[in-house]
Amino acid sequence: MENKLTSVGRKLAWQQNILAISIILFCTIVSYFIWGLDYARSILAAGIVTVIPNIVFALKAFKYAGAKSSKLVVESFFSGVKLKMVLTALLFVLAFKLLVLLPIPFFSMFCLMMVLPLLMPFFIKQ
Repeated sequence: MENKLTSVGRKLAWQQNILAISIILFCTIVSYFIWGLDYARSILAAGIVTVIPNIVFALKAFKYAGAKSSKLVVESFFSGVKLKMVLTALLFVLAFKLLVLLPIPFFSMFCLMMVLPLLMPFFIKQ
């Protein structure tokens, strides 16, 4: 049986990830038609570098909930954060090693995705 607290956390995490994917796809398509393939590829790469670690974090962090499993909650959250940081760094290296990216659109999208959790209350109403 799934804990109500974990289901609420997972629901919010998935809403945020779906919103992030939507913004990434929208920005990629718009940039493709305005600036071309190189800009779109850079924006899409930045989106992938941010979304994949966020999904992994959501799966790891919202595994446990409640006072009885408080130690497991803390451990899963911190291991999720560590895994997210390592995965983000690895994807950064792979993106710049394997792809030809434009830094301004890449880092602009990356920064937008980092600010997105702060903007979530404006997009998703409870």
